[in-house]
Amino acid sequence: MPTDVIMPQLGESIFEGTITKWLKKAGDRVEQDEPLFEISTDKVDAEIPSPVAGVLTEIKAPEGATVEVNTVVAVISGASGGDASAPAAAPPPASVPASAPTVSARQTLSVAAAQTAGLAAQPVTGERVRSSPLVRRIAKENGIDLSQVAGTGSEGRITKEDVLRLVNGGGAGDSPSSAAPVPQQVVPLTKMRAIIAQRMVESKRISPHVHSVYKVDMTRIVRLREREKARFEQQHGVKLTYMPFIAAAAVQALTKFPVVNASLVDGSIHYHPNINLGIAVALEWGLIVPVVKQAEERNFLGLARAIADLAARARAKKLLPDEASGSTFTLTNSGILGEEFGIPIINQPESAILAIGGLRKEPVVLTDGEGNDTIAIRSVQYFCLGFDHRTIDGADAGKFMSEFKRALEGWDREIG
Repeated sequence: MPTDVIMPQLGESIFEGTITKWLKKAGDRVEQDEPLFEISTDKVDAEIPSPVAGVLTEIKAPEGATVEVNTVVAVISGASGGDASAPAAAPPPASVPASAPTVSARQTLSVAAAQTAGLAAQPVTGERVRSSPLVRRIAKENGIDLSQVAGTGSEGRITKEDVLRLVNGGGAGDSPSSAAPVPQQVVPLTKMRAIIAQRMVESKRISPHVHSVYKVDMTRIVRLREREKARFEQQHGVKLTYMPFIAAAAVQALTKFPVVNASLVDGSIHYHPNINLGIAVALEWGLIVPVVKQAEERNFLGLARAIADLAARARAKKLLPDEASGSTFTLTNSGILGEEFGIPIINQPESAILAIGGLRKEPVVLTDGEGNDTIAIRSVQYFCLGFDHRTIDGADAGKFMSEFKRALEGWDREIG
């Protein structure tokens, strides 16, 4: 008996999703829980598994289609009494080629690069650059950014020849149109980027943002991590990064000053019973905030495992929709690319967000118990708290940050 495959519910506030890729084609055999297609929303990019085993007989929603939840997107015939190799009842819609080019809204085609390589720029639409695994491997091995390549394949697909032409510096294989002026490229926003843009504008409009920056001496934690990281990974199977230290200190401070973990809803301050810690993760195609639920109930090892697991599955599109919603406070690592610190925008309906700056060594003046000053080289890091002044006063923010700073500089907790 045929089984309808529906667009799943993607969270309480999500009513539609965009199908970014079909992992099977009509006529293919699929197993229950085998990845069937990929979806994209503002909260999560995820692979959706097949609800049953059988044959994918019809695809009703092509790649690039945005459909409401509970909409039928495909049909799978029953496994019993059927031949898995039987022809499909209906082929994929011919009006949308499987190779339709897609480009991240963050990726802009370089006109100069296209001219240098002798490639004719192609109109691009959609969400990500389209290329084969072989093309991506060649590009990676040669340090080529595929977003800078104009594909000459069908519907703008990047071919092996396109990449090899760049590797070889252009020349004999140049197309006749390469010398022609290349028009400015216009790349539409992906569904994820469009909604992120909307949410950020709304947050700045809704919340009067105030920011407070604190410098934290991380020397004690740097030394502890350096001493324990090999043992920790060998014993627990997870790398010892700085993020669980920062997360644990934030949870400690949030427990003491719960207003920073609260939300302003309909004119009332809602104090959340749990600390659901959002951890912003940068993706090649956007940004996502997986959530460590009930973080106050986890020890250091539990936080480390949860953060590593969520980040890895976010990048692999393995997150469940519920794992990217419901946060009450967010950490964002703006210093990972070398920034001193970032000025973050609050993730609504939260009241605060903490941006993590870059970790570096600086000369610091130290004063001993007798008032004598010395200069020492210390590992320091800047943290910027962005908070909603409707809910949180400057004094509350200062108390929270002072507790957060004290927890890190005087770290005395077991790490497992």
